[in-house]
Amino acid sequence: MTMRSRADVVDAKRIVVKVGSSSISGENAAQIEPLVDALAAVHGRGAEIILVSSGAIATAIPFLSLDGRPDDLATQQAAAAVGQNVLMWRYQTSLDRYGIIAGQVLLTAGDLENATPRSNAQRAMDRLLALRVLPIVNENDTVATHEIRFGDNDRLAALVAQLVGADLLVLLSDVDALYTKPPHLDGAERIAHVPFGDELAGIEIGSAGRAGVGTGGAETKVSAARIAAAAGTAVLITATTLVAEALEGAPIGTWFDAAAERHTGQAEAALA
Repeated sequence: MTMRSRADVVDAKRIVVKVGSSSISGENAAQIEPLVDALAAVHGRGAEIILVSSGAIATAIPFLSLDGRPDDLATQQAAAAVGQNVLMWRYQTSLDRYGIIAGQVLLTAGDLENATPRSNAQRAMDRLLALRVLPIVNENDTVATHEIRFGDNDRLAALVAQLVGADLLVLLSDVDALYTKPPHLDGAERIAHVPFGDELAGIEIGSAGRAGVGTGGAETKVSAARIAAAAGTAVLITATTLVAEALEGAPIGTWFDAAAERHTGQAEAALA
């Protein structure tokens, strides 16, 4: 269906939610439970929901006795392997409260830009949803070196939304919305609505997220929103702490209108 406004969110049939590392790791690991509460509520009303979750490397930091996010590739890969295991355990333990089973899906850019693995990923995702499993997607950072160095899961979430023909993509972060300038600056105003094709001229969009564990920021979210919107998926950007309200259609965050016509199967163009 076509999402015309936040009021349509409660009628969405297929939703992709993306959460960043800083929102569910370290001192914020406790936010997994309210996030799962919100996802379970959507699942309970019969909709299909996919979670794209960063956080594998950040989750591994205390288990590997690291001082912070590692700089060298080998340690990043090792941390991703350890952290992904712990992260999935945390999600599944929380989902157990609702009797929901999670399914792990690890993807690379190559999986979505080449026809055969892309088709395989789409088929697997569709089947998981049909079985009422909640897919939890992350980049395969243990082997995908390019994603560790340059990628971000905002873009991955947009491509997943495109892959599965989602009605809505919700991009979560530490900030409740996009603003006309960095929100800590005087005069910053919330951008409530972005019409399709709006270039946001004159808006100061920062490129960095909260320092320490994440790789994305407002710039990556806007870029991802444009990818998804062009494919026919509406997008809402808001804070992780507001996810329940967002999925109930509350007037929060920044809403990106989708293109009038849906376009799927062209993720390779977005990856170019």
